[in-house]
Amino acid sequence: MGKPDRIFFILVCFGLFLAHVSVASGIEGTHPYDAFERPQACASCHIDIARQHEQAMMSQSYTHIWDEIEYFELAVPHARKDPKVAEVEAGCNGCHAPLALMAGDVPPPRPSENSRANEGVSCDLCHTMTGFEGDTPFNFNWIVDPGKTKRGPREGLESPHHVTVMSEYHKTAEFCGACHNEKNPWNLFVKSTHLEWKEGPHGKAGIVCQSCHMPPAAGRSARMGSSLPDVRQHLFHGAHDPGKLAGVIEVRIHPETREAEPGDTIKLTAVCVNAKAGHKVPTGSVEDRALWLHVTATDAEGTVYHLPVDRKGFEGEEYTVASSSALGYQDIGEIKEIPDFKGLKRDGEIPDGDRIFRMAYLDPKGRITISQWYTASFGYDYRLAPLEARAETFTWNLPDEMPAGPVVVTAEIWYTRLVSSVAQFLKVPEEEWEPIRINSHATTFTILD
Repeated sequence: MGKPDRIFFILVCFGLFLAHVSVASGIEGTHPYDAFERPQACASCHIDIARQHEQAMMSQSYTHIWDEIEYFELAVPHARKDPKVAEVEAGCNGCHAPLALMAGDVPPPRPSENSRANEGVSCDLCHTMTGFEGDTPFNFNWIVDPGKTKRGPREGLESPHHVTVMSEYHKTAEFCGACHNEKNPWNLFVKSTHLEWKEGPHGKAGIVCQSCHMPPAAGRSARMGSSLPDVRQHLFHGAHDPGKLAGVIEVRIHPETREAEPGDTIKLTAVCVNAKAGHKVPTGSVEDRALWLHVTATDAEGTVYHLPVDRKGFEGEEYTVASSSALGYQDIGEIKEIPDFKGLKRDGEIPDGDRIFRMAYLDPKGRITISQWYTASFGYDYRLAPLEARAETFTWNLPDEMPAGPVVVTAEIWYTRLVSSVAQFLKVPEEEWEPIRINSHATTFTILD
């Protein structure tokens, strides 16, 4: 590479970094808190919608305990010591505490101080948006116009309190993508839920985010309004909702043969299917989350055997097979200035040999990280795409003394929102990371006399 080429390359990279930085700096300090109405004002008329919203993660985007720990214990200290990631101190708030960022209140007060940052993604923020800048929604590049005009997906509504305008933008998936796509300082999409949807069958069919996360139901959008057949429910249920997680991945397992003798080798195949989500699973905060397949067999006398998955041999597979000896997250020690920090168990308490459906986020030194802002590269993407089925095999050498009778083989799909080793180290409450069984299936074969 010649000198002019090197200069051009450096300028392009610097420009990409500035593009990331400019998003936060472009809206920081542009609107005071009082430019936006409080959710309580909206709730006085929109009762059902308000009650739904306050139970959803939208309203808890700043007060949620794991987000508080991650921001104040990791992101802010890291931003203040490493210029490469300096923007995250302000930038995290673009989606988690947008009113605080626009008010120039950075970092915002802790949630315990009960400031207006606690309103999170508030009613008035969303209903005063007019569109987004550029070709792709990401990093809160929405355009907002606070005031008496409120925007939504329905025509012909009147309110005694504000002007109501129909907005085509609110009907689109791009409306969601401005926060559910995120680029970091390495110009990587570390959150890409909207892009995953767009590339998948749901996006191509025009089934938008709102179809699943804001389904329509008969009712009133406001207490003084008339009954409507299709009021959008403000549920926003996703990875923190047990009902949404239940069955999100289907699993079926079968043996190669229904009869075997002690000492035989038997092969079992588990097929896992993302038949429910319109994006990859896991999605969103992929760096935190783990989805895994756990297979056990129980013989006629009740002895339980754990079966490790067969390896497929692809590059980067080591991150997709659980290992209790593998370490990661060493950057946490560097951020918190812990001398001789060796790291934490990469897979937490996931049993050795279980298949993990994940994409590893790797820091600049190639170590797995939960710091999406410090991610310089990705491992192999082994998540399940929409409508994707994937077969996993388990080759089992049966014990020579195995008792005759039925053997029950059970395949389970488990999920956690945060790897347990990280959660325990950072003292995250257990309800935030305890494993959730989202599906299971059992089959049998017989050991002959």
